[in-house]
Amino acid sequence: MSDIVLEARDVTRTFMISGGFMKPKRPLHAVNGIDLRIRQGEVLALVGESGCGKTTLAKMLLGLLPPTNGSLELDGNPIETMDRLRIAQTVQPIFQDPYSSLNPRKSIGSIITLPLKVQGDKDPGTWRKRADEIMELVGLPRRVYNNYPSQLSGGQRQRVAIARALINRPRIVICDEPTSALDVSVQSQILNLLQDLREELGLTYLVISHNLAVVEHMATRVAVMYLGRIVEEEDADTLFDTPKHPYSKALLESVLTPDPSLGVPDTHLGAAYPNPLDMPSGCRFHPRCIKAMTHCSTIAPRKIPFGDGHVECHLYDENEGKGMLAS
Repeated sequence: MSDIVLEARDVTRTFMISGGFMKPKRPLHAVNGIDLRIRQGEVLALVGESGCGKTTLAKMLLGLLPPTNGSLELDGNPIETMDRLRIAQTVQPIFQDPYSSLNPRKSIGSIITLPLKVQGDKDPGTWRKRADEIMELVGLPRRVYNNYPSQLSGGQRQRVAIARALINRPRIVICDEPTSALDVSVQSQILNLLQDLREELGLTYLVISHNLAVVEHMATRVAVMYLGRIVEEEDADTLFDTPKHPYSKALLESVLTPDPSLGVPDTHLGAAYPNPLDMPSGCRFHPRCIKAMTHCSTIAPRKIPFGDGHVECHLYDENEGKGMLAS
């Protein structure tokens, strides 16, 4: 049996965006030809700037948004052939903001047990017991069962969101910026909790984040996304030690250091993010790349295998006659 639990093959998602009054709609390729494999038990981090397509890809992997082209498979089965209940029992999301992802009019107990009701557990007598078990597992006191989200702290609300996602024991959890709305002092607690739950319950995570400190803490593999493409994928240790793509290097160089004498890092990316409605020709990153060559503006890079990953960059493509350039 394959250890691949979630796979995307040449997946594309295109939205038609209004061009303005009396103008035709224009295509926006939010995700454009992505190949991605998530193995059982790993933590794959998907990183990139806002607007690169991370959340759109996550929605497709959750079965909430159909791809325009390409195929998605869950446990080897095409997602489009699976019913919503089976998908929900296998993969669950943890959203970015616990303040908006929890219904303020529902009690904590109602929120946590809702998946039991909608996913087919027909024995209400077990709902409270299962809720108590998962609340203990995520570190929530039983006394908050009848409370409302407004009576809880941000960290407690995120624990409620985690409990709701895990109460039916899914195998895969998609975490979309799981700590970005929390205080710094609480973020490490939630990250450590997610790591503990992964080991205890045998979970597989897809973590979407632009916070590289979170990624370094959690990920076993990292996929770097830029304008709808995965430009580099590698195991986490290798990518953080020796990133290959110029964009990956720029992201790592953008991390603030504790030394105030170093000032704000200069990533050389400029302040403006490219317009996704007007994609650059050739390599999409070439207008911002300090190592861009002449043919980068006209020829799209191919996928170059490296170890257990790949990079899309002409710097490593001998077929372009350039070979590998020194860093």
